[in-house]
Amino acid sequence: LRSLKPWTATALDQHAIRGQYGPGRVGGDAVAGYLDEPGVTADSPTETFVALRAEIANWRWASVPFYIRTGKRLAARDAHIVVNFRPAPHAIFGGASGAANRLVINLQPRDGLELHLLAQGQGNRHTTRAASQSLAPVQLDLDFDKRFGAERVGAYERLLLDVLDGRLNLFVRSDEQEEAWRWVEPILQHWASDTIGPRPYAAGTWGPSASSAMIARDGHCWSEEI
Repeated sequence: LRSLKPWTATALDQHAIRGQYGPGRVGGDAVAGYLDEPGVTADSPTETFVALRAEIANWRWASVPFYIRTGKRLAARDAHIVVNFRPAPHAIFGGASGAANRLVINLQPRDGLELHLLAQGQGNRHTTRAASQSLAPVQLDLDFDKRFGAERVGAYERLLLDVLDGRLNLFVRSDEQEEAWRWVEPILQHWASDTIGPRPYAAGTWGPSASSAMIARDGHCWSEEI
C-alpha cells in the first residue's frame, strides 16, 4: 500500500471512473434505477460503480497496471482476480500469436483456479507440419468444492476459528488502514468537488462505457470483453 502510485489531477480524471445504475433488466426481470430505490433522494450523487487503474511504484511491479472494478446491479454476481501474463515478444508457433496466458482466481460465487494457456496440437498423419505446430487455447480448471468437498472450512467458520486461536492473518492492522485511506481520500475529495456526478449505466450491464474506454487506452479489455 505504501508503494501505490499517488494520484494526480490527470490520473483522477482518467483513471477513477464512477457510475450509478439506472433502470434495466437483471436475470430477465425489469429493475428500477438507483434514484427510484426506496429511501434514495431524486438527485443523489452516490456512486454504485467504481473502476480504477492503479500502479505500484516499486521494482517488482514497475509499469504493470492494476485494474479494479466493483459495482451493484451488474450483469453477474461474480468476484475474481485475473492475472494476464506478458505475451512473448516472438511467437515460435503459428496460430494464436500474441495471445497471453491468464490465471483466474475465482472467489465468488464459486472459488477455485483457472489457468488459460495456449497448447500445441498433436496433429495426425494427415496434418501438415505447420498445422501441427499451431497453438490452440486450453483451460485447466480447479474447482475447490469438487476437489476438497467436505474437507473445506467455510469463510465465517475459518474467521471464528482464527479469533478463538488468536490468529490475526485475516485482520487489518491500523497502519494498513491508514495507508489505504491515504490512497483513497484523494479520490473521495475529487468526487466531492465534481459537478458532473457519476456516469449512468443500465442495470444488468457491466457499468458505464467510460470503464471500458479507460482500460482500452492501455490496449487491454475486461474479461467479459475478450
